[in-house]
Amino acid sequence: MTINIHELRDQIRYHERKYYIDDQPEIPDAEFDKLMRQLEELEKASSEDIPSDSPTQRVGGGVALGSRVPHRSPMLSLDNTFGEKALLDFGVRVKKLLEDAPVEYVTELKIDGLGVSLLYEDGVFVRGLTRGDGEFGENVSGNLRTIRAIPLRLISTEDDPVPPILEVRGEVFIPKHRLGEINAQREAEGESPFANPRNAAAGSVRTLDSTITAKRPLDIFIYSLNYVEGLDVATHTEALEKLKQFGFKCNPHTELHNTLEDVIIYYNQWVPKREAIPYEVDGIVVKVNDFAQQNELGSTAKSPRWATSYKFPAHQTMTKIEKIEVQVGRTGVLTPVAILEPVKLAGATITHATLHNEQEILNKDVRIGDTIILERAGDVIPKIIDVLKEKRKGDEVAFRFPDLCPTCNTPVQRSDAEVAVRCVNAGCSAQLKRRIAHFASRNALEIEGLGPATVNQLVNNNLVQDVADLYTLKVEEVGKLERMGPGLTHNLFHQIEHSKQASAARVLVGLSIFHVGETIAEQLIDHFLSIESLSQAEAEAIAAIPGIGPQIAESVASFFSQNRPLIEKLKAAGLRCFTEQVVKKPKVLEDTFFSDKTFVITGNLTEMTRTEASTQIKTRGGKVTSSVSNKTDFLIAGEGAGSKYNKAVELGVPILTPETFFEHLKAN
Repeated sequence: MTINIHELRDQIRYHERKYYIDDQPEIPDAEFDKLMRQLEELEKASSEDIPSDSPTQRVGGGVALGSRVPHRSPMLSLDNTFGEKALLDFGVRVKKLLEDAPVEYVTELKIDGLGVSLLYEDGVFVRGLTRGDGEFGENVSGNLRTIRAIPLRLISTEDDPVPPILEVRGEVFIPKHRLGEINAQREAEGESPFANPRNAAAGSVRTLDSTITAKRPLDIFIYSLNYVEGLDVATHTEALEKLKQFGFKCNPHTELHNTLEDVIIYYNQWVPKREAIPYEVDGIVVKVNDFAQQNELGSTAKSPRWATSYKFPAHQTMTKIEKIEVQVGRTGVLTPVAILEPVKLAGATITHATLHNEQEILNKDVRIGDTIILERAGDVIPKIIDVLKEKRKGDEVAFRFPDLCPTCNTPVQRSDAEVAVRCVNAGCSAQLKRRIAHFASRNALEIEGLGPATVNQLVNNNLVQDVADLYTLKVEEVGKLERMGPGLTHNLFHQIEHSKQASAARVLVGLSIFHVGETIAEQLIDHFLSIESLSQAEAEAIAAIPGIGPQIAESVASFFSQNRPLIEKLKAAGLRCFTEQVVKKPKVLEDTFFSDKTFVITGNLTEMTRTEASTQIKTRGGKVTSSVSNKTDFLIAGEGAGSKYNKAVELGVPILTPETFFEHLKAN
């Protein structure tokens, strides 16, 4: 029987859904591959253009990352809730705003992956974006097309026609058990392994070559309508059912509850089962089910008031310290690192944890051979929280901090002014490698593909002596490095070129100036307007900026006086912040809650970086400084707030929670 090209496409789409979405394959892989080859041959022989939703069109060529595209509706982030009391407080706020109307809650597992939005027009996949800043996302359509669980054409019937415009939100993830094989391949190619499945998913979606994405075992769960035209649904659960009918893959563990007490039961059922779930889950999501109530509750600047994430407790386990090594940081600080007996924790194999400094080792009496309790803060950062001294056998060895730099053998420097021990040799190769890695990091110039393995090769082969040399690298030189094939080399040079668009504040962060992080960098650029002007300023002029102080000012002035050639090289490389020297200040709103007030930000705001928060405050007429004093009007204290919080309490400075801060942002 002869099958036409349209019927064959429909047949393949059906089998894709059965395999990748329903997990109920009906034919062997070899038979599916045979159908695909048949379709490819028919399309090749046909005079008609191949439609974009054909199953053969999942994998294309290169992907142009970097373009920012607006979501049809903002992708808001969720506030985090820890503990039963905080969840019940969320319910109290909901009931109060809804004037005690009956409320249904939907619970879902919170997948720890990469959030994306998918746009369909007349049932055909048009584009896919990362979450980005919530308003704009990065266009990764070419890579998302390779994920078989994402339908390129939706199921439409006369009874249930697909709406003309439909944007959904989902979470791309990689199954936990597949991380090992991906990392083995990366290490074989000289790339650093992914720390966890979430990083693997994000890296796979944001690579420049969609053929690489296609080889990764990416999956997705669609969990909400982001925007729709021509679809009448009243609740979140109704919407999910419609999305399933259209052919989307939704998580099966969604439940409807009448009370938050039932939500807590749902949560407690999953806590002990989290390790058995085949994908990373870091909590549950709780949503008000009724869309009319969601609209009535509204949102803050970044988060909906009708939903929250109820996070699982931090993972903890027990392991042993096999040895302690010392690493040299980008500013010369020597950091002790505990090398651990490998242990599985929160979906990753943990082999090391920082001990921060010499004083912490002494205070905790940490010894080589000790049994310790290890925790992953936020299921990401390994942290030693306790030493089990009762398990000592007597053969544990006290650690002695070195007197010489472990990389260059220069005598280290100790000071009564700080706990840090430093290598003061500016030519130390370990410092150079760390400085380059920091320059390429997410908070600085965000150069994808410039990982530790590549940085090591660039420094060891004398291809870079400072960060500015990244911009004079030659393709033929990099291409000769071990395991740097054409694809990786092309990706690296694309990212280096793209980094020239970074703002002055980001470049300033990337220069590894002691004491200069995101907040200080923003303050300095706000005042001097350009790196060029700042580089020529005396320490006294820098110290005159509120909240900077003499120590930071001396560090900044000293850096620029010692690094004039570096600044000139960066300027010559064509970085935008040097060619467009004057920074345009954002328009400042008048008569707001923030006007003429001074703020300090500390801790993790969860849904907004401190730099973003600073910008929001400044556009509303406020000031942001780095230290708490009698002149501080408010401290914004997020999760993990430390000494600044204590100082604010001591001085009687009012403290804002992130939620209250976001409320003021929306109101002003």
